[in-house]
Amino acid sequence: MMRKLKIKTGDTVRIIAGDHKGVEGKVMKVDINKNKAIVEGANMVSKHEKPSAKNPQGGIVKKEALIHISNLSLIDAKSGDATRVGFEVRDGKKVRFSKKSNEVI
Repeated sequence: MMRKLKIKTGDTVRIIAGDHKGVEGKVMKVDINKNKAIVEGANMVSKHEKPSAKNPQGGIVKKEALIHISNLSLIDAKSGDATRVGFEVRDGKKVRFSKKSNEVI
């Protein structure tokens, strides 16, 4: 079953809970099945990597980890403030809109 999430790849979001609260970044990837997303520059973890053809040196690599969607809030492009997202039909098309400014995202 496909779930409809209010956050998509490419959205600018703010983390509203957890260790990285207040950090803003672009959504790089969304995992629909786990209800999680990867935000650029946030929730960095150290990962040990074996030497491979791609990374012959190996070692410890810093990379972004998944964050639950409930801990993310979309940034309204107009005001630059966090906003909730709604869905409605406008001109025969289902669109996402900002609950704060009532504008289509």
